[in-house]
Amino acid sequence: MDLEGKVALVTGGSGGIGRSICVGLAARGCDVAVNYFSRRDEALMVVDEVRRLGRRGMAVRADVSKMREVEEMVKCVVREMGGIDVLVNCAGILIVRPSILEVTEEEWDRTIEVNLKGVFNCCKAVAKHFIEERRGGKIVNISSIAGRNGGTVGVHYAASKAGIIGLTMSLASELARYGITVNAVAPGPVDTKLIPDELKEKLAAMVPLGRIARPDEVASAVIFLLENDHVTGATIDVNGGRWYS
Repeated sequence: MDLEGKVALVTGGSGGIGRSICVGLAARGCDVAVNYFSRRDEALMVVDEVRRLGRRGMAVRADVSKMREVEEMVKCVVREMGGIDVLVNCAGILIVRPSILEVTEEEWDRTIEVNLKGVFNCCKAVAKHFIEERRGGKIVNISSIAGRNGGTVGVHYAASKAGIIGLTMSLASELARYGITVNAVAPGPVDTKLIPDELKEKLAAMVPLGRIARPDEVASAVIFLLENDHVTGATIDVNGGRWYS
């Protein structure tokens, strides 16, 4: 897909990886709708970056775990931007609980609701739009190395991210007949404000390439999947060669 003039909806676009994806898409010529849940000011800053690149941008609030809010978000973006061509599901939460004995039922439920159900909700709402418009479409879901190897932050998080990989493969098979591709990116540790500097050094020592990923390196993998028309059902690993916990 030539991204010039296309409209992208990026969930969790207000910071870190999401911000880099939004800016990367704008640099490729996309107009970008930046979804956020609570970080409105950060989302508006990302919108400003998009506009400085000469593209249209808007911030749109929704809790992706709530289907009604997702449906309203999609309607809003279609109304304001004229349609949606690209969906990137980046919204997610991380509650660190290394032992299953520490994970409460509420933490399990909330993690699955946001990380996995949120992807389902957004894929369903946007796929409906894609099918109705009969123009194809592109979906990329952000998973994690924890979805591959279990990770060390908790079974709830690993299960939610592994679920995204399974959802991606199943949905890719289902939607291929409509000219819609569905792929995923599974990052390892990424250099964002969420990771303390001292932990970044420890994580970097565990990566064969000697450092953790930059957010723009995750964004470039997303853009590759959006621009390629014959890759679907795939998960690209951006982990510096780190396959162990």
